[in-house]
Amino acid sequence: MELDASVFEAPVRAHLLHAEVRRQLAARRRGTHATKNRHAVSGGGIKPWRQKGTGRARQGSIRSPQWAGGGVVFGPVPRGHEHALPKKVRAAALRSALSQRLREGALVVVDELALGEFKTRRMREILAALDLAGATVLIVSDGPDAFLERSARNLPGVSLVRAEGLNVYDVLRHAKLLFTRAAVAKAQQRLAVAAREVAP
Repeated sequence: MELDASVFEAPVRAHLLHAEVRRQLAARRRGTHATKNRHAVSGGGIKPWRQKGTGRARQGSIRSPQWAGGGVVFGPVPRGHEHALPKKVRAAALRSALSQRLREGALVVVDELALGEFKTRRMREILAALDLAGATVLIVSDGPDAFLERSARNLPGVSLVRAEGLNVYDVLRHAKLLFTRAAVAKAQQRLAVAAREVAP
C-alpha cells in the first residue's frame, strides 16, 4: 500500500513526542490528593497556656503545624493537572510517532480484520500468522467492530483503538502496529490535512 509521505515519512521530533505523552498522562491524573491545613483539623480552639510567665515558648493553638496532629503547611490540594497543546503540535507529534514505527519496520497493514464471531483464539491465530505473536500490538480499526474489539481485549499485550482515537502514547507503548487499509486511509485523511496547514 502506498502511504502518504507527509504522514508516515515525517521527521521524528523527540521533543514533540515527549510533550504529547506528558500531556496525555497528565490528563489521566485524578488530582484528588489533599491534606488538611490548621483550619481543617479538629481541636485547637483554645490557647494551650498563657502567653507569658511559664518559661515555655508561646503557643496559640495545638493545631499549629509544629504540633503532632497539627495542620500541614502548603500540602497538596485537589486540582486538575491537564494542560493544553496546540492542535498542530499534537498532529505533528502523531506523525512523528507513526513515522518512527514505519522506519523500525513495526507497521503492518492488512486488507481487513473481519472475524464475524467472538473468538479470541481466532484473533490469536491471525496475529501469529502475521508474525506478531509475543509482541505488544496496537490494532487500529476504521470503526466500531464488536467482534474484533471483544476478541482482542483478552489477549495480553494487545490493545485496540479506532482510527479517530489514534494517539501518540498508544503508538509508542506498543512494539507493533496493525492497521486495516480503511484505518490507514482515515488516519492519513486526518493527519495529511494538518500537514498541509503547517506547510509554508
